[in-house]
Amino acid sequence: MIVTFTANPSLDRTVALPGPLERGEVQRAVSVSQESGGKGVNVSRALCASGVQTVAVLPGADSDPVLAGLRHDGVPFAALPIDEPLRTNVALTEPGGVTTKINEPGPVLSQDEQEALISLLLERARGASWVILAGSLPPGFPADFYATVTRRLRHGAADSGADGGAPLIAVDSSGAPLAAAVADASADTVSGKPDLLKPNAEELAELAAAAGHATALTAEELEADPEAAAAAAAAVVRSGVGAVLATLGSKGAVLVTADGAWLATHPPVAAVSTVGAGDSSLAGYLLAHGLGAAPADCLRQAVAHGAAAASLPGSTVPAVQQTTPDAVTITALRKD
Repeated sequence: MIVTFTANPSLDRTVALPGPLERGEVQRAVSVSQESGGKGVNVSRALCASGVQTVAVLPGADSDPVLAGLRHDGVPFAALPIDEPLRTNVALTEPGGVTTKINEPGPVLSQDEQEALISLLLERARGASWVILAGSLPPGFPADFYATVTRRLRHGAADSGADGGAPLIAVDSSGAPLAAAVADASADTVSGKPDLLKPNAEELAELAAAAGHATALTAEELEADPEAAAAAAAAVVRSGVGAVLATLGSKGAVLVTADGAWLATHPPVAAVSTVGAGDSSLAGYLLAHGLGAAPADCLRQAVAHGAAAASLPGSTVPAVQQTTPDAVTITALRKD
């Protein structure tokens, strides 16, 4: 069982434009679609599409459109009832896959609701193989929320004597929550750092600098130089994170563990929408990991999932049979 946790879920509306976005002008959409979204929700949707057992933990009123969409799609979920409506995010896609996103901040949850949400996750995470902490945090959440939840998950497994110990934990976020998850300044003897981190190139650049990586590089430079991306990810691994799966857009992805580093690339696809492609990549990695695949083959499936997602409209997620892992090229890299 893979449990995903989305503190700030959304209704994702995708508006497809017939040409480039023209600021200040009136444009007519080619199509409009909507899906229940948020990073963790998207991972659960992709896993469910491939027949993998999953449950999405999130806040939301029973009548909220986000929960209605999950019920319609047959995605199992556990929701903490709240009074505020969940946010709506809008993505504008241009021909060729260029995407502009406008994300709302999300509802404000009280301290009691935050604690209840953690308790719901701890309950649903019992016996899980992975817990995925994903996405932005709603207004008012502390920046170190993910590090705190990670420690709570590990303490809970230890206190209960759970068979197999604590679940593996992955974090896919950005900004202050991502930085805090990696820094984990707590004096607790139980680490709040994740077993797997999934940044994009921009986030990797920020994390590597924070981890003391000697060379400061931009996201564009990391995407253009996979060896540099691997070295940056290695700096994050040395800081105590188990592994880094860094997605590099159309350039593929790198995976760095304590034992090695690999680059995976996929032949170019006709990009339709990049919304959710990174989330699908994480789902592909988890799917392969659950089947006992070696790290390089987990990376292979991650890139195959991401490429398939980019070729689909809106925030549509691919099933494993829609992916082409045999088309992915794996190259071993230096990580120092």
